[in-house]
Amino acid sequence: MQHIDSITAEPIVAAKVWCIAEFCSQHRLDGKEQAKLTALFGEFATISELVHNVTRRSRSR
Repeated sequence: MQHIDSITAEPIVAAKVWCIAEFCSQHRLDGKEQAKLTALFGEFATISELVHNVTRRSRSR
């Protein structure tokens, strides 16, 4: 019987990193929001970090 280490058996998944300027342009965020995200993370951040830190605008008519 062979012992398999669970840490080495799991695949390593790389996190997708986005350029904050590109993320803001694709999601139509203003310069103020882009400046806030850049101050928090620098030039790059993971998609999870960006999505969870964007201020949502109300969509009322």
